[in-house]
Amino acid sequence: MAHVGIVDTSLRDGNQCLWAALGVDTARTLTIAPTMERVGYRAIDFTTSTHMGVAVRFKQEDPWQRIRLMAQATPTTPLQFLSTGFRFISWETANPDFMELVFATLARNGIRRFCLADPMNDADANVEGARMVKRAGGEYVIGALVFTLSPIHDDAHYAECARKMAGSPDVDALYIKDPGGLLTPKRCATLLPAIKAVIGDKPLELHSHGTIGLAELSYLEAPDLGVCAVQCAAGGLGDGISNPQAERVVANLRAMGHTVDVDTQALHEVGAYFTRLAQAEGLATGKPHAFDANYLHHQLPGGMVGTMRRHLSESRLSHLEEAVIEEVGRVRQELGWPIVMTPFAQMVMTQAVMNVTGKERYSIIPDEVIRYALGRFGRPNVPIDAAVMDRIESMPRAKELRAEPAMAELSELRARFGAKLSDEEFLLRATMPAAQVDAMRAVPESARLYSPEGQPALSLIKKLCAAKDLSHALIEKPGFKLELRRDAR
Repeated sequence: MAHVGIVDTSLRDGNQCLWAALGVDTARTLTIAPTMERVGYRAIDFTTSTHMGVAVRFKQEDPWQRIRLMAQATPTTPLQFLSTGFRFISWETANPDFMELVFATLARNGIRRFCLADPMNDADANVEGARMVKRAGGEYVIGALVFTLSPIHDDAHYAECARKMAGSPDVDALYIKDPGGLLTPKRCATLLPAIKAVIGDKPLELHSHGTIGLAELSYLEAPDLGVCAVQCAAGGLGDGISNPQAERVVANLRAMGHTVDVDTQALHEVGAYFTRLAQAEGLATGKPHAFDANYLHHQLPGGMVGTMRRHLSESRLSHLEEAVIEEVGRVRQELGWPIVMTPFAQMVMTQAVMNVTGKERYSIIPDEVIRYALGRFGRPNVPIDAAVMDRIESMPRAKELRAEPAMAELSELRARFGAKLSDEEFLLRATMPAAQVDAMRAVPESARLYSPEGQPALSLIKKLCAAKDLSHALIEKPGFKLELRRDAR
């Protein structure tokens, strides 16, 4: 029997999968923070550069302040940042000096764990990233093995990636990141021993999604095969296309004889909070999903399937969904079997939609697919189909994109945006539209408390205040009376 840790993913991956990264703000985070601190998580999967951009763009909130306040509220529970390739907020590949500043600023503001997930499974890039994080003051680095299904992503591929990362003194642990929820218990039985055989005593964690109902079964097999922690979301933020629900995973692991050192009461309080929040705000909650073998073909993350359906519906092309899903598999093979995770999931899906709706396949090719083919996101796992590559190379846009300059040097960016800016503001201005950063800075400091129970009353008050034909309103119940009068002036 094993001792199993829990990494909470509610605020980051659960929020992203079920609430499009929009359901959590600083107040909602800080309200539940003291309870999350009591649980005894191994870590809290807290943010990514994408989430930080969302905080600025949609919430007009300072993401650096959110990190600082959360770190103060959870002093014994490390906060985790997920980095997907050498980039920050924008899709543009950043130069090393810029990324080292990113990591240093994150560490200084309270991030203690850094997950490095290269979209190409480039182990050498992850090793270089780990070295950079440690130089920048990062405390703990986890190298990701991004799981997918293809003819080239066999156990030997993952074992070799794991061997390279485990050989680095800057990589403290590894984890299998399964964004598609594709890992079966049967594959666990071969994959996990192959990885454990080459990483020595370095810890191995598992992160999967419940998109087709496989993740929780794999979580229950994994501890017997050497996994020391599993990553889960709580309450209404678990299940569905999110990660398995923490409360149920913990109960099942204990029932199977494993030790899970978390405070059960606090864990259930966290889950209840997110469920109440979803109910108060009309947000989705996760439900266990049934197995869908068709998903093994297209492998799109659940959020991308929803996005595809919305786009097709808005264009009155919902009848083409089956054709698009079939085309996703063809495009992925032709583009050299990219792993279906950000940013490649978006590229593959967009190209598939254009191939199905266009006059002919690859008559339109988005800039990001061209950049991918030109190597701007790393080297494809296998060469791109020759006919597709010829088509891309023949396009005038390919010549323009090949000539576009790389991201400016750090010193040049400093001079452009202001040498006296704080590192925090500089990093936002260097990667986001100025108007969005200005709008964020113009908003007073955000509230720090949130009550799901109070939301219906607040919503009612807002509606009453907005009603121009009302001059007086009385809200009364036992022990409570609120009277609103419109100023006659």
